[in-house]
Amino acid sequence: MKVHRPADARGQVRTDWLDSRHSFSFGHFLDRDWMGFGALRVLNEDRVAPGAGFPAHHHANMEILSYVLDGALAHKDDSGGAGIVRAGELQWMGAGHGIAHSEFNASADAPVHFLQIWIQPDRVNLPPGHAQQAFPGQDRRGRWVTLASPDGRDGSLAIRQQATLQGTWLGAGEQVEAALVADRRYWLQVARGAVDVDGQRLQAGDALGWVDEATTLVLRGVHPDPADILLFTLPR
Repeated sequence: MKVHRPADARGQVRTDWLDSRHSFSFGHFLDRDWMGFGALRVLNEDRVAPGAGFPAHHHANMEILSYVLDGALAHKDDSGGAGIVRAGELQWMGAGHGIAHSEFNASADAPVHFLQIWIQPDRVNLPPGHAQQAFPGQDRRGRWVTLASPDGRDGSLAIRQQATLQGTWLGAGEQVEAALVADRRYWLQVARGAVDVDGQRLQAGDALGWVDEATTLVLRGVHPDPADILLFTLPR
């Protein structure tokens, strides 16, 4: 089964400092047809005004990834984790048995644009954790790079779930393939730009998901400015 989640079908929350688009139900946005996709529970695209952000709040038993597209995001939590996540960097926070954290735009002048991703863990009540890693876009140009994985392989961030996050950048004429197997779920998110997936044109914010599919996808870049594409491999 293949599903399509167009960018303009997502939920939206707008305030004087936040523009947030929700692929799945989150906060005040409820769509019972889109409560998540397997272990992938939240995928929000956030734009936060200069100097604004989310004050300290609590999470437990969730793997939280923040992927910055533009600008810089300041993180601080009560386990001692702190840092600034910049464009092209991925941050992992394992909420474990409980953690309080804040996220603010690190700039007083420019907005920050990032994806916030929640993945349900396969182990609960572990100690909280925090890490971040830079993944320069040019290193992903025309090839898949592993950004997060269960074992931290190939320099990726280790997460507490049998799930993998890969990323690629594709400009015009560049192509990659992705082999899908039937005993896993897959979610492909276009973070920026445009791409053809087996001939289907996707724009920024669009997504496709697959369940019980065994096939090989062909992804082709369509514009000189590269598309930034994320692929989640998830438990069935």
